[in-house]
Amino acid sequence: MGSGRLSVYAMVLRAALIGVAASWSGAALAGSMITGGLTSQPIGHFEFCRANPGECAIRSVDRGPQRISAALWQAIQAINVDVNQAVTPMNDIDVFGKDEVWSYPNGVGDCEDYVLEKRRLLHRRGIDYSNILITVVRKRDGEGHAVLTLRTSDGDFILDNLTDEIRTWDHTGYRFLKRQSSAHTGRWVSLRDEPNTLVGSVKK
Repeated sequence: MGSGRLSVYAMVLRAALIGVAASWSGAALAGSMITGGLTSQPIGHFEFCRANPGECAIRSVDRGPQRISAALWQAIQAINVDVNQAVTPMNDIDVFGKDEVWSYPNGVGDCEDYVLEKRRLLHRRGIDYSNILITVVRKRDGEGHAVLTLRTSDGDFILDNLTDEIRTWDHTGYRFLKRQSSAHTGRWVSLRDEPNTLVGSVKK
């Protein structure tokens, strides 16, 4: 390949990488969520921890938010879309005959199950548990919902089963209530002083 073609190829590749990076760099304007003190653990997560104690006893050393390269961002986007497409939405009553069952999806699941699977895959991709946090929000209609917060050096992003678009937390339209602690996978911290949503909680 001639030097002229190499130059053109390099310019195209550079532009593509800048485009990918630009899709997430806007979070620098949004910043990160402000967390409060320890708060109640969602009942579904409490039961999940009883069934999977090893997953809820991990003490992470918070080395700060994840730095995102273009390649890692592409992987994150792919995981979000793949899980959204692979899992058919179905509520716990229809699957298990009761509410608030958090589990890894087996082809079907509700919002918490999507979150658990995305969290598992992102950790396998090398992202520390301190930066992939299960989060409870309230939707515009008042219904409780679970999403995954991705802490990055450019702000907090939200992975959501209701959309394939990864957005900064302040562009979701949600009211943020609580999320996992970045220091301990079995503990939760408050995000706002709001009453609990339909996602039940237990005091610890």
